[in-house]
Amino acid sequence: MLTPSDIPAPDTAADDPRLGHWLAANRSAEGARAVLIGFPSDEGVRRNGGRSGAADGPAAIRRALYKLTPDAEHPGAFTDLLDRTADLGDIPVTGFVETDQQALGEVVAPLLADGIVPVILGGGHETSFGHFLGYAGAEQDVEILNWDAHADVRPLKDGLAHSGSPFRQALEHPSGRCTRYMVAGLQPHSTARAHLDVIDEWGGEVVWRRSLTEVRIRSIAIGLTEPTLATFDLDAVEAASAPGVSAPNIGGLPADLWLYAAYEMGRSPLVRSMDVVELNPAFDVDGRTARLAALTVWHFLKGLAARG
Repeated sequence: MLTPSDIPAPDTAADDPRLGHWLAANRSAEGARAVLIGFPSDEGVRRNGGRSGAADGPAAIRRALYKLTPDAEHPGAFTDLLDRTADLGDIPVTGFVETDQQALGEVVAPLLADGIVPVILGGGHETSFGHFLGYAGAEQDVEILNWDAHADVRPLKDGLAHSGSPFRQALEHPSGRCTRYMVAGLQPHSTARAHLDVIDEWGGEVVWRRSLTEVRIRSIAIGLTEPTLATFDLDAVEAASAPGVSAPNIGGLPADLWLYAAYEMGRSPLVRSMDVVELNPAFDVDGRTARLAALTVWHFLKGLAARG
């Protein structure tokens, strides 16, 4: 059972509604087109040697997201989507990564089976393997598109999952449901050659950070051919815009390209779900990373609304 969010709707005038007015009221997946789910786990980050704090990410994302307004450029489509978007709350985590990932998968699977788009708020990047387990549980094949500075295909540590292993786990999962892996935004100074070999071995694709432009992002989106899980690791973004992450990134993506990627993922009918991960509020500055994470979700929803 999910734990309902206790983030209240913002107190604003009737003529100035915010997303929280919809999300704080909509708590059921029945009739929903999209749902929010929090995964407040960072044990995988600790196991991977990162700095703890991402467990507080879902609450920080909600606080920032609830304050945003609907899309003023296309209010009709966006508010229609909000009418069918629910915030289901958080997965109750135990601190044992594997158990918590399984619990997330068990929540995601029936949503996918019903054609609902899950939007998952992490948490460390261990979130994404639990997210993938939803596809395995629903018996649906999926490609994974990871917007990230790191490949996250490390082996398990002493047999245990962590925030650096989710996509190797997905590729090696006995279900065979992960059919392809792509990582976009990869940094050469943050990538071991052995990790590229893993991606090559499984027939995946790497797009380096220096190659990402609006044109390239658009080509990635329109080049999708199979159902896709999109995952957004905030440490792919330049540290000035995203200081509050588990592993800050100098020379990362500018925020505008990052948000454009979120919009394009939302707009693609082949993207069936998304997550945003690695927000670490303990190291944030002026809430800027939380706001970036919230805007990532907002732009994804804007794209989803544009699907019609």
